[in-house]
Amino acid sequence: MTNAILLEVAVASLARARAAERAGAHRLELCASLDLGGLTPTLDLVRQVRAAVQLPVHVLVRPRPGNFAYTDAECAQMQSEIRSLRTENVQGIVTGVLLPDRSVDIARTRELVALAAPLPVTFHRAFDETNDRLKALEDVMKTGANRILTSGGKSTAADAAGILTELVAQARGRIAILPGGGLHAGNIATLARIPGVRELHSGLGTHVPYNDPDLTKFESALRACLAAL
Repeated sequence: MTNAILLEVAVASLARARAAERAGAHRLELCASLDLGGLTPTLDLVRQVRAAVQLPVHVLVRPRPGNFAYTDAECAQMQSEIRSLRTENVQGIVTGVLLPDRSVDIARTRELVALAAPLPVTFHRAFDETNDRLKALEDVMKTGANRILTSGGKSTAADAAGILTELVAQARGRIAILPGGGLHAGNIATLARIPGVRELHSGLGTHVPYNDPDLTKFESALRACLAAL
């Protein structure tokens, strides 16, 4: 595998953030409640991680579990969180909004992207809830987001290699496609072979439960992923 592949690792604690750095991760996605699909972490956790690790940190902004069609109050909360995060020495924001029909809410997502600037924005796996992912890709581009985190609509990204290949081809370098979801050492190389893929994402939750206190398992699994690349 080429060593040009960047591996982003989702973490929800200071201990896992440190362990990911020790194991060789290239970037962190910092969240809370990964067992619920990820929520906005507290500012206290963001500050602890920023003080403890040197890796770039992208922070998830998601106000609640469940669907991605948010109320005005929830969108206002997300805007407030992004304003706060812009002053915390983070390197990116991960967010996204859908309409009730599960299409991309271009207007509301565009507002969040503009508010985050100059930080890059990743449109998260709300993308996988859309009904027409090729159209959704074009819609996400209209928001100004820089990348899309996606499993291709499947339970794991490895099950969607063909779909992800199609998305990368359609993107034509206009927006980065970040395959993620269920990746581990046994399947990560499949995604790394997709032409045009430069980044991959994993939380390793399918192999090492998020609440497992044994960090040696997490580090070992992450090192195995990196070795496979």
